[in-house]
Amino acid sequence: MIIPLNKLVLLVLLGSLWIGTTVSLAGAESADLASNTAERFHERRMMVETQLQGRGREAITDKTVLDAMLKVPRHRFIPENNRRLAYSDGPVPIGQGQTISQPYIVALMTQALALKPGMKVLEVGTGSGYQAAILSEITPYVFTIELLRTLYEFSKKNLTDLGYHEIRCHKGDGYYGRPEYAPFDRIIVTCAALHIPPPLMEQLTPGGKMIIPVGGQFETQRLLLVSKDLEGNRRSETVTLVRFVPLLRGAPQDDL
Repeated sequence: MIIPLNKLVLLVLLGSLWIGTTVSLAGAESADLASNTAERFHERRMMVETQLQGRGREAITDKTVLDAMLKVPRHRFIPENNRRLAYSDGPVPIGQGQTISQPYIVALMTQALALKPGMKVLEVGTGSGYQAAILSEITPYVFTIELLRTLYEFSKKNLTDLGYHEIRCHKGDGYYGRPEYAPFDRIIVTCAALHIPPPLMEQLTPGGKMIIPVGGQFETQRLLLVSKDLEGNRRSETVTLVRFVPLLRGAPQDDL
């Protein structure tokens, strides 16, 4: 088919406009991500330098973890009425009786996993999505599960708004993990269980690691690093003592 010259010129012009628009949109998205990273950067740098690398406790030395903590805008994962507390040295309420963990604990748990690029990791207890974002800065294969509908929707919005589209979010009972995507190289549980859930151990690959707080709601809990050897045997060591909200059970809920 022969295209008249005037129509050919029009098609070329339209094609140029489409390409230019696509490039502009991609550039705008990159600019938005850069803007989010730059927002309150000084506070994150102070958080990393003072809370994660000092104060007489085990220092966070894993560069991938430090880089992730420096990059992810923690305040964007906290309701606006509490954002002033985003970079304080402690947990912050996020609604539904839940909290976003203390920055140091987020970094400590991530470092303990010795997470590497390409590993598949499961998070139990999405909360506001902050821990999932930190994990996603290290590996793209992040699966996360949240019981409370309100927090599930809040975390999905937070992660989507910041461009973490590769994270797979699920609403359900974290005790049972996500068997459809198992096995996992690493599992991180961000709420306290009374015992190590057998389904999670089953979903952990041989040679894998899980970090989980174990203990009752009104007592000091042990943060355990659980390793599974190639024969499937389990070994646990206490990383530190902690206080986490309890692992909730049952059908997905709207609130407590």
